[in-house]
Amino acid sequence: MNPNRVDSLTDLAYGVLIFVSVALFTVADSSVGLAFGFGVLASFIIHIAWKMARFDPDWMTRAVGETVEQTVEETMDEAVEEKVGETVERTVEETVGDTVDKTVEQTVEASVGETVEETVGDTVEKTVEETVDKAVQEKVDESVEVTVEETVEETVGDTVEKTVEETSQ
Repeated sequence: MNPNRVDSLTDLAYGVLIFVSVALFTVADSSVGLAFGFGVLASFIIHIAWKMARFDPDWMTRAVGETVEQTVEETMDEAVEEKVGETVERTVEETVGDTVDKTVEQTVEASVGETVEETVGDTVEKTVEETVDKAVQEKVDESVEVTVEETVEETVGDTVEKTVEETSQ
């Protein structure tokens, strides 16, 4: 005998018995049909429980265990994730935040300070040197030109006058 075939025939028999109880309820006295129907229903529930226990005796234990495990896992995952997130965030802010701020400040101060000092020093030195050189050159050129012109004019003028006076006499 095939167990699946026997189970199917048994289920079919219970279906027929439920149909008979409904027919008795309508044709005969309603209390007879009702009593027959409750009897069939009670025996069908017992049959279902027996069938489940026969094929897998630990089905209820496993089903409850899986449900409880899934619920606990979801609840714990959420709680642990939230708590760890808060703790890590707080620790990072307290520990790493101060350290990073101080390290960045010191590094930037050292690197940027030296670089800016060198760059500004070089730039200012070049600019001042070029500007001063130009200004001094222009001033010297101007002064020398004026002085040379005046000196040449006076000297040449005096010399020419003396020479002309000496020659005319």
